[in-house]
Amino acid sequence: MNKVFIAPRKYVQGRNALNEAGVLVGALGQRVMTLWDAQVKGVVGEALLASLRGAGLSVEDVAFNGDSTKAEAARVAQLIRERNVEVIMGIGGGKTLDTAKAAAAAAGVKVVTCPTVASNDSPTSSFTVWYDEQGNCTGFESWGTNPDLVLVDTQVIAQAPVRTFVAGMGDALSTWLEADACFKARGANLAGGTATMAARTLARLCYDILMEHGLEAMRAVEKQLVTPAVEKVVEANVLLSGLGFESGGCATAHMIANCLPSYPECHGLMHGHEVGFGIITQLCLDDDMPVERAHRIVDFEIAIGLPVTFAELGLSGVTRERLARIGEICAGPGSLCENHPFSITPDDIVNAMMAADALGGERQKLLRK
Repeated sequence: MNKVFIAPRKYVQGRNALNEAGVLVGALGQRVMTLWDAQVKGVVGEALLASLRGAGLSVEDVAFNGDSTKAEAARVAQLIRERNVEVIMGIGGGKTLDTAKAAAAAAGVKVVTCPTVASNDSPTSSFTVWYDEQGNCTGFESWGTNPDLVLVDTQVIAQAPVRTFVAGMGDALSTWLEADACFKARGANLAGGTATMAARTLARLCYDILMEHGLEAMRAVEKQLVTPAVEKVVEANVLLSGLGFESGGCATAHMIANCLPSYPECHGLMHGHEVGFGIITQLCLDDDMPVERAHRIVDFEIAIGLPVTFAELGLSGVTRERLARIGEICAGPGSLCENHPFSITPDDIVNAMMAADALGGERQKLLRK
């Protein structure tokens, strides 16, 4: 199998980067569609539209309907065709961006992702994560190409709720752990091959940045400040995590996270919160994981406020029988859990989830002393 590395065409990050949107997007096309919800438009609409129109671009304004369903992507793609749009901009969170990517692929136009939260690594990737109308994750799909431009305004990111920033660290924290598992298993990445040295190195850099600067960056975002630590962690959450997961590969942490939305109690969680618990499950599944590293990772998750127990997921008192379905899915054919250098059974997954809950609770008790 060939080594494959994929990436967006251009990545721009900085304070007030939205002011440069007109020039950057104008290099891709003159007729632009903005896809966002009312809340996001209220925060960044004035600055973004002024930049786009100031550059002489024609702008079609479309409201996002709230979830990355196939029906929503088809609706937006039809609007692109009807309005003769050349570039679609997805502005907001991961579901808006994923819908813009899917619609762009269907309509054959260029796509710009503009995250207003650093809550996940969707902005750089070629993938859309699909949900149904009830909010359940139904799978993911690659469009074969990454966004033409990723535009990240760190001033906007710092003004978003801190829980979104923490969720992004949860998503990013898994990047190296999963890429490393894939490498050891000689498993496939999500780019259509195996990991390059570049992908593995970027994934490890993502982990190192979070462990060194994550807590400091979170404290700055709590005060809506943009500091060097914030810039570093935003890059880790968005760029390094995106490149690392797609070209490095995913494993149990993301498989668990993709299953948790099937529980109604978990619908209030963000993807990165679910990944955070998936990470601890993966740590408890891997008999090659040094105990000291596992404890350091769990302690970091506790420090920044990621859920480390069933209770924090909203699943207090969950039974083994209720977890069995996740075990079956994770151990089934085509699961991301295949990307480990050992075989996995449904019982292994359930045991690891229950062990993760126990480990998270125990580390919480020790840290309170």
